Amino acid sequence: MRTIAIMMVLALTGCTTAPDVEPIPGSITYGGQPRTKLTKSPIGSTLSNEFVMDDGRYAIETYRVQPDRSLKLERRDIVGDWPPD
Repeated sequence: MRTIAIMMVLALTGCTTAPDVEPIPGSITYGGQPRTKLTKSPIGSTLSNEFVMDDGRYAIETYRVQPDRSLKLERRDIVGDWPPD
């Protein structure tokens, strides 16, 4: 019985959600949503944004189109210094 309880706890710890990614300078949604709505993009579709951050690192962001046509920042990957050596 104890083994089952431990397995249940371990299984439930994998169900936590990641915290929201906050926009930074260079993000499409930094300072609010874009003025234009993505009227031709299907709801739920994703798009990416690539830019060099202020500290010289290269960032790739992934956004998802929401039902109200706003963008939600889903993920940010920091690749490394730019330009590469």
